[in-house]
Amino acid sequence: MAAAGKGARQARMIGVGSCAPETRVSNEQMEQIVETSDEWISKRTGIRARHLLAPGQGLSDLAAAAAANAIENAGIDASEVELVILATSSPDDLFGDAAGVARAVGATNAVAFDLTAACSGFLFGVNTASQFLHSGTYKTAIVIGADALSRWVDWTDRNTCVLFGDGAGAVVLQATDGEPGLLGFEMHSNGAGRCDLMLGYSGDERELASITSVTSGAYTPITMVGKEVYKFATSKVPEVLVEALDNAGIEVEQVDWLLLHQVIRRSANPVLDCYESYPGDMDDDVYRIGRTGRAGHPLISTPLSRATNRLTRTRRFLFRLVLETSCIVNAPRPT
Repeated sequence: MAAAGKGARQARMIGVGSCAPETRVSNEQMEQIVETSDEWISKRTGIRARHLLAPGQGLSDLAAAAAANAIENAGIDASEVELVILATSSPDDLFGDAAGVARAVGATNAVAFDLTAACSGFLFGVNTASQFLHSGTYKTAIVIGADALSRWVDWTDRNTCVLFGDGAGAVVLQATDGEPGLLGFEMHSNGAGRCDLMLGYSGDERELASITSVTSGAYTPITMVGKEVYKFATSKVPEVLVEALDNAGIEVEQVDWLLLHQVIRRSANPVLDCYESYPGDMDDDVYRIGRTGRAGHPLISTPLSRATNRLTRTRRFLFRLVLETSCIVNAPRPT
């Protein structure tokens, strides 16, 4: 049954863009860093390579480049953008990167803020922006998903360091007067699995004279209990897909593309097994770019849309995320 308020939004994706660092590290090169092999990594994860930020490069640089590419792809002027949302868990500045990114791309008329929602950040950002567009508060928005997870990887832990990469992707959303673009969505959060994938605070204690003690800012590397993440993804994702489709008022047979985001490719197989009637195509980019956090979905969308011009055709996309699980059904603008 469709959930009230989670159906069609008067907001449509009109442009996409992405950016990945030039430095590309293959599985063969990872063999020089930790005890692993291309066969071990590809068989268990589907990943063939990952892109890594070089010293001196910033997350905000990637985000700005992706946003600029999305603006160009949309065929609009940056001054038309009124809202910029940057979904990230690894900003250059803990006070937020979005305002700086907006300035860098020339979106000087936009309000900008960061959003942190783990792996679902990008879709949470799209849902948030769509509410502003649907209500008429703003007409044009950019949502960016970007992460520099290589900064927070334990490069001696082969179970995690082979998974993560850096990158950014962005979409331009615009309010619509006619048919809606975002057909429906669903979102959930479950804090019970927090310890299964986390990047936790771990500051050192420091005494302030004899008055009190505080901690200096520091974080532990990314830790992950892979089996638990896999179990969560393969059990909860089919449920949220059903909910999003119900909210959109469409059947799985009507979906043309399933764009996936997951830590490892094999987590997608049990999901697809639940949808034997799904006739369309599935795509992810984990094999080429590794696990890029909030950047995953727009990074996937960019080559697909540019290769086939799917943003200008009446086709339906189904996005899904794991951990904090969210889902969007989107219909690109018709010709």
